[in-house]
Amino acid sequence: MSRNDISSKIILHGLCIIAGVRITASAPTRIDLAGGTLDIWPLYLFHEGAQTLNAALSLRAYCDIQTRSDRRIVIVSEDSGQRVEVEHWSALRDRDDLRLLGRLLHHFRCEGLEMKTRSDSPFGAGIAGSSALNIAVCGALDEWTGARLDADRIFQIAMNVEAQAIDVPTGVQDYRPAYYGGVSAVELGVDGVRRVALPVKAAELQSRIALAYTNASRNSGINNWEVTKRHIDGDRQVRASVARIRDIATAMRGSLERRDWPAVGQHIAEEWENRKALAPGVTTPEIDGMLDVARQAGSIGGKVCGAGGGGCLFCFGEPERIPNIRRALADAGARVLDFTIEERGLIVERQAVRSAGL
Repeated sequence: MSRNDISSKIILHGLCIIAGVRITASAPTRIDLAGGTLDIWPLYLFHEGAQTLNAALSLRAYCDIQTRSDRRIVIVSEDSGQRVEVEHWSALRDRDDLRLLGRLLHHFRCEGLEMKTRSDSPFGAGIAGSSALNIAVCGALDEWTGARLDADRIFQIAMNVEAQAIDVPTGVQDYRPAYYGGVSAVELGVDGVRRVALPVKAAELQSRIALAYTNASRNSGINNWEVTKRHIDGDRQVRASVARIRDIATAMRGSLERRDWPAVGQHIAEEWENRKALAPGVTTPEIDGMLDVARQAGSIGGKVCGAGGGGCLFCFGEPERIPNIRRALADAGARVLDFTIEERGLIVERQAVRSAGL
């Protein structure tokens, strides 16, 4: 008998009735400090020593699963207000609404549950909200089914299902901060992908960052796919910019480990200049204006999170300058976000759901 079959039964337990289970899971988003886009296969195979640097954020994505009294599947996205209800998991494979969630439930072949999701991140923010939700849902469904998957299996499922949902290749970076939390490097090579925790004090890094939403959502798949195609087609400018981004990530990692904060800010600024050359639409006049006022307020360097074109940006400066930078960004029309660097990664909790006492 499967775990789902057991949990769907009504079982006497003391003076209460166990009517099912509830599983809650959450995972953090991230800011990409350097090396983004390199994590898309096969780009990193063309640049030896490729790596991405990231820091997990306390803006988390959440998944809540509860047992139903029947075998139907209900999915509710609290952020979008969408709801999907089907008789069987096989009906979720080709639906266009809530594609990522439906395809994950299809993969795990679940039934008899209601899933609710939400996120602290603004829509299309570029801080890997969809990947954080993906990991939270995978963690919850792993617990629901009793599959006991290891981290690498979860990453593989999350990456492949997300590619099915958005119809373009995805990178490997974003699932690692969602799963592990903290500040890390994701090393990319012929022999695989390896996540390495960096010896950086979260509070020191956090005190030097202002994070803001530009109030324009973006689609990472579009820009990253354009870069990937142009790189594979032999575009010399794109290849040179990606190579330089690889070198900047290497240099920034050393600066982070030495706590050379002015150098970290300079690397962020340099990475942004090279990133803007990757594809049209990476920046916009509104983004340029926000980063310009932040510089005037004391920012050493700033960049858009993710592939660009909108979403969130962050600016780096000395701690005493951050309040002025935050005010300047707000005055320029951005929505300044409160956050902490999140030490915790994926959190999954399971509890019995009991009816009223007898």
